[in-house]
Amino acid sequence: MRRITVIDSHTGGEPTRVVLAGGPDLGAGSLAARRERFQREFDHFRSAVVNEPRGSDVVVGALLVEPEDRSCVAGVIFFNNVGYLGMCGHGTIGLLATLAHLGRLGPGGHRLETPVGVVTATLHPGGEVSVENVPSFRKAAGVVVEVPGAGRVTGDVAWGGNWFFLVKHEGVPLTLAHVDQLTDLAWRMRCAVNAQGYPEVDHVELFGPPTVPGAHARNFVLCPGKAYDRSPCGTGTSAKLACLAADRELAEGEPWVQESILGSTFTGRYRRRGDQIIPTITGTAYVNAESTQLLDERDPFCWGIRG
Repeated sequence: MRRITVIDSHTGGEPTRVVLAGGPDLGAGSLAARRERFQREFDHFRSAVVNEPRGSDVVVGALLVEPEDRSCVAGVIFFNNVGYLGMCGHGTIGLLATLAHLGRLGPGGHRLETPVGVVTATLHPGGEVSVENVPSFRKAAGVVVEVPGAGRVTGDVAWGGNWFFLVKHEGVPLTLAHVDQLTDLAWRMRCAVNAQGYPEVDHVELFGPPTVPGAHARNFVLCPGKAYDRSPCGTGTSAKLACLAADRELAEGEPWVQESILGSTFTGRYRRRGDQIIPTITGTAYVNAESTQLLDERDPFCWGIRG
């Protein structure tokens, strides 16, 4: 019987499952190389941790590893129901809250190594976490695609730690009651923009008017495995900030409050670095479970139910 020690949290409603012990030995080297080894040799472990019957489509896993950069408090590889993420904003907030819960760190700034670079996260005394994300940028503005059933759709392709197609949305309301319709629409948009010459895009972000006082926009973010982000999405907010900065619609240091489809919020700011921006995303995570997962190879679904 194999045992995996995990701690669960949620950030703005989006769950993170941090693997503390029992994970695969990925050896040394860069986080990018270790992520490739994880995917190549231990993908069954990813599925076991986040897929049913132990998880669900929405759970994001975070495997703690030794950092190559010794100035970092930890290295982390994020993964979900279908694969691996370069960076995860809500997951980083959840990871910091988890490490604080364990007494491994206190208030202040902490460096974390990810497969796409080092990020700095600050734990504030009140429990909020600010994540200074990787450099973000808009790759293409005003990309027009033909979406079956929706006609011509215009959006921006941007990087915020993951690749996004961001679309100003009108039509189906951005509400929980319309999640199925929004999921179907966003998936068709992703297929269209991939076919248009942007195969790297694996997230779609629809945004519209806010409903929470003080927020600037409300979004619906479809993740790679067709699960929608319950939080405002840290990398998606970073990509949005990159587009706002490129259009000169948001000044350096000015706050942007991004509302999720649940009504939870992140506050984003940025500073410029040449043609890119360095975004900082602030939110709060809550630890809600400590558990030991059991892997029994006699169980036909030991390694998760894969779609």
